[in-house]
Amino acid sequence: MSSAPQGQPGRTAGLVVINPSGARTRVAIESLPFLIGRQSDNHLVLRDNRASRTHARILFEDGSWFIEDLESRHGVFVNGERIGRTRLAAADRIEFGFADSYRLIFSLEHEEISRLLDQSAVLESGSSPLARLRALGEVARALQSSLSADDVLTSVVDAALAITGAERGFLLLGGRENLHVRIARDRSGGPLREVDLQVPTSVIHRALHSRRELLSMNFDPLAHHGVRPSMSVADLELRSVLCVPLVRVRAGSTQETMLASLSDTVGLLYMDSRQSPADLSAGNRELLQTLALEASTVLENARLLEEERTKQRLEEELNVARKIQSDLLPRELPRNGWFCAAAASIPSREVGGDYYDLRQTGPETWAIVVADVSGKGVSAALLAALLQGAFLLGSEAALPTEIMMARVNHFLNDRTQGEKYATAVCCSVRRDGTLRWVNAGHPKPCLIRPGGDVIRLASTGFPLGMLDVATYDVLEERLLPGDRVILFSDGLSEAENELGDFFDRTALPGVIAEHRASGCEEICAALERAVAEFTGTPLPADDVTIVVLEYAG
Repeated sequence: MSSAPQGQPGRTAGLVVINPSGARTRVAIESLPFLIGRQSDNHLVLRDNRASRTHARILFEDGSWFIEDLESRHGVFVNGERIGRTRLAAADRIEFGFADSYRLIFSLEHEEISRLLDQSAVLESGSSPLARLRALGEVARALQSSLSADDVLTSVVDAALAITGAERGFLLLGGRENLHVRIARDRSGGPLREVDLQVPTSVIHRALHSRRELLSMNFDPLAHHGVRPSMSVADLELRSVLCVPLVRVRAGSTQETMLASLSDTVGLLYMDSRQSPADLSAGNRELLQTLALEASTVLENARLLEEERTKQRLEEELNVARKIQSDLLPRELPRNGWFCAAAASIPSREVGGDYYDLRQTGPETWAIVVADVSGKGVSAALLAALLQGAFLLGSEAALPTEIMMARVNHFLNDRTQGEKYATAVCCSVRRDGTLRWVNAGHPKPCLIRPGGDVIRLASTGFPLGMLDVATYDVLEERLLPGDRVILFSDGLSEAENELGDFFDRTALPGVIAEHRASGCEEICAALERAVAEFTGTPLPADDVTIVVLEYAG
């Protein structure tokens, strides 16, 4: 394998590598030919068994970059088209035959942009505005190939120095009182330190907010700007200073100008000169404003990208939480014998505050709990998981239902100080048909008799966590063969249609009447369909939980 470049590349190239999980890394193309494949001795190793041992290579020939398929099994695709060999351009997408495998983005680094600015004679101060505008277009095209915000901003500062002839340039970002240096460069392309900016940022900030247009300040003494008398123009040795505001570019705006409101200013481009005044002719002013708008666009794109990455990380975490919450639900429900059950839980968000559980606590007894934590989202889901653990421990200890509910109430009240509460129905069904329940402020379950009569099972106490002194009475009912009991959260009972009607009053009686002879699974599925049709949306406004019990006797 050769590590010596073939020819002398005019640009430093790289690859943005997007692995199958979506994570991005950046790899510089430093050795040529640059080999890509599954084997460990490739320059870029694709950890995918479907990739060939040596899948492709990147070359630099006759001043251009090429990618070549090395007779791979599944091929190489550039911008969606399968290739044998093709020239690469900045931002080209490279894939290897599978949508769920690695993806690459070919990029050209900012060193070429800097050289373009350094070597381009049209950007010297004596050139015509038209020639400079043409050169600026080349710079803008080069900027689009860079995937690094700092690379682009550095090139903007270099271009501004070349256009104006200023000696030093600083790109500052920040709010009203917290300007900080992001990029610092001299006219020769060398980096500067933040301390090299001798003018206090408070002075620059005041100048920035005193006017809304391009600012040109040929300094006299600075005392009236709040600078101590010793810091005059002579002391700072400055012939001229230029300040160009950077504005927040609004998404979808096509007529953004430098005359933005002060609240939209996100920073500024500052330049100064010691030897000679900066060239701020009319054409240069326009080019400088264009560069400032380019920098503003880059900053906005970087901000949006960071927001998107944050959103993706949050979504990934919520997906994990949803998977955990789903795994906490019963894996199997009784489908035959004297006792059967069916259940559904539909969160209004990625995770919800409802939960249900069914456990066989003895050879002839099943315990059932349905709970609904106040609120929605992550906080409610965390508290629901906590309650589920508390009920699980209570059932394992074979505590009487009323004592278990009182302990859970005390625990929740102690932890949340009454700021969060939960409604719950906790019941047990014995083989002989004995139904015992405690209802802590939850919607009243429906007991459907074989003949179609419906009995609403009463509440017996306050919601859990609301009052520390609350007590919970146990009520009892004898089930008959063929009885079904429907337990549900208020996401079902209080679901509203576009007229403001509640499902409990308007639609629930009809669903029960239509399916009074159906089994538990049919009733559960019918309620799911009915609430979606009633609200007109598949995603409920509140978490919906349904548990249907069937007693065969």
